[in-house]
Amino acid sequence: MSISSEPIVVAGAGIGGLTAALQLARQGMSVTVLEKRTALVEAGAGIQLSPNASRVLVSLGFGAAIGRRAVAPEQLSIRRLGDGRQLATMPLGAAIRTRHGAPYWVILRADLHGVLLDAARAEPGIRLLVGKHVTGMAERDDHAEVHFETGNGTPQTLRTPLLIGADGVRSKLRSVIGDGDAPRFRNFEAWRCVIPRDSVPERLRAHDVVAWLGRNAHVVHYPVAGGGAWNLVVIVRSQSAAEGWGLPMEHGKLGAFLASIPAPALGDLRALLLGGENWRLWSLHDALPAVRWSTPHATLLGDAAHPVLPFLAQGGAMAIEDAAVLGEALAVHAGNTRAALAAYEEARYPRVRRVMEESRSNGRSFHFSGAIAVVRDLLLRHFGAEGLNRRYDWLYGWQPD
Repeated sequence: MSISSEPIVVAGAGIGGLTAALQLARQGMSVTVLEKRTALVEAGAGIQLSPNASRVLVSLGFGAAIGRRAVAPEQLSIRRLGDGRQLATMPLGAAIRTRHGAPYWVILRADLHGVLLDAARAEPGIRLLVGKHVTGMAERDDHAEVHFETGNGTPQTLRTPLLIGADGVRSKLRSVIGDGDAPRFRNFEAWRCVIPRDSVPERLRAHDVVAWLGRNAHVVHYPVAGGGAWNLVVIVRSQSAAEGWGLPMEHGKLGAFLASIPAPALGDLRALLLGGENWRLWSLHDALPAVRWSTPHATLLGDAAHPVLPFLAQGGAMAIEDAAVLGEALAVHAGNTRAALAAYEEARYPRVRRVMEESRSNGRSFHFSGAIAVVRDLLLRHFGAEGLNRRYDWLYGWQPD
């Protein structure tokens, strides 16, 4: 990247945008982060940080701060929603740290975001501007012009040697910078909430990530907040997308779902879900990664470039990986922004494409019924713990080289 007195601009102060800003600031670059929100509260309940993501955050010096707020679950437990039978387990905890050299954490998104936000505010190389809604950009010969509006609707322009669009699945910059289709609704919706530990049935208080697979629906739960609370997620089929993001959910939806769960076999799970209040709803979208998501002076990151379904728990992890690779590319190709962005895209495209495809595949297999579900269950039991480990080595063993 050519030397410039003007800062790099990051559009979006979510997890991906802040990680990118911190990565670049630690490399000696000046960064301005524009965020349309004025209250920087991260929505979405919990997030899983598998070793491919946690190693990036540890390398940035956040291991201790995140570790105080996170839980390192002992195992992944996969169960059948119809009768509660355990189908497979995969060790996490110390075993996965030994295998991949980094922890597997589960944490509240707000807690992770708070760690990154505190670090960004304390970083001399980062300027954080809130209430600034990025609306577009224009390429010039040696820079980009970022167009944004202030809280009162006043249009402004900021000149930058590089714009990083980290403005999420509903990105305003995706259609301007990239050449991919808009994200599409994939006929799933996620219901999420967090409950205190005291509301969790005793037999479900193990520090595990538990996934219950059922016909057209599945449930995931795991501890967060150092074990003081539990994150609950229910994902079901849906014919239409809700207008909005993180919407308060109609109580009747949960009631209808609970009525479909066999009470004698799954009383604890029913009690767990009934302990949840203030459920919120997200309609789930994804898109093929754009073949190109950069211009000479702008690029995309995270969901803005390649939104994925949550069936690998990798949406946040991909944004964190992007930040590490983009920072490395800018360092290796110092003085040549075009080459750096080309290297970034080349490194990221095959990986995020595979994550997207594997997430879609899981979305189908998690919700099988009938004979094909029987085959899935037999395969899971056949894999065993080591088989599952090998299946995900490509994902969790990633290094930002």
